[in-house]
Amino acid sequence: MDRIVEMTAFVAVAQAHSFSEAAKNLGVSPSSVTRSVSALETRLGARLLQRSTRSMHLTDAGRHFLDDARRILAQIEQAEQGASQRAMVTRGTLGVTAPVLFGEMFVQPVLREFLTLHPLLSAQLLLLDRVVNIVEEGIDIALRIGRFDDSSLQTVELGFVRRMLVAAPSYLARHGTPQTPADLSAHRITQSIGNHASPNWVFASGATTKAVRVEPALTVNTLRAAIDSAREGWAITRALSYQVQKDVFAGTLHPLLVEFEPPTLPVCLVFPSSRRPSAKLMAFVELASERIAARLSPPGLLRKR
Repeated sequence: MDRIVEMTAFVAVAQAHSFSEAAKNLGVSPSSVTRSVSALETRLGARLLQRSTRSMHLTDAGRHFLDDARRILAQIEQAEQGASQRAMVTRGTLGVTAPVLFGEMFVQPVLREFLTLHPLLSAQLLLLDRVVNIVEEGIDIALRIGRFDDSSLQTVELGFVRRMLVAAPSYLARHGTPQTPADLSAHRITQSIGNHASPNWVFASGATTKAVRVEPALTVNTLRAAIDSAREGWAITRALSYQVQKDVFAGTLHPLLVEFEPPTLPVCLVFPSSRRPSAKLMAFVELASERIAARLSPPGLLRKR
């Protein structure tokens, strides 16, 4: 006889303290419940229930087995619910937002894979270098870089990125390599407005941070333009590690002032905590967490916190 049926019958009898009540609760005949419990006891070689004409109670073996049986049946139910929820990820539209370059490099490939796995779903990917109010704009989930405190959002942390200074080897050969943040005043700087443009760049100074004022020779409105300027040997620029990781590995850009880098920034998926996450949302979170975290921390580029 099926072990789960036997276990279910035993738990029902133990909870109801009656074979007939257990049968009624399970929607089966009392004889079926009796056969299931008897078969279970025979297979285990142990008496689980002590029966008499007036009472029924659990034996010591029965009390221990009841705890295990409840746990196992709860795990089975949880597994079935999970499978049922995953089966529901079939239709609808998932709204996602992310910073432009990060979205192009990391989120869009994951989203394409997700839609391939769930072909009846569709998605809208909004790439913007600003913080989107996902509740007001009807977005299901956002990828954000940086530290924030918002109790209305659930957060899934994927990893961390560095704020890096980089320059091409050709630039360093002509102008030398800065040894301290103060040396930047003697170098040509390109800055991106989309990279939180500010005349004050923050650097680490021991256990504290210190702002150093820089005077960019060129300010552009896209990250790509700033990075291109550095790659071509024209200037030094500042970027997040994921934005320049390919160039760093290829040797076309060289990290500068690494020992003065400020604390790393977390990369997170966030979604509203005010409503129960949909099956499609949680399925995307599961896939994105695995894929993005694996690509976000290449050896040697992302230091530990």
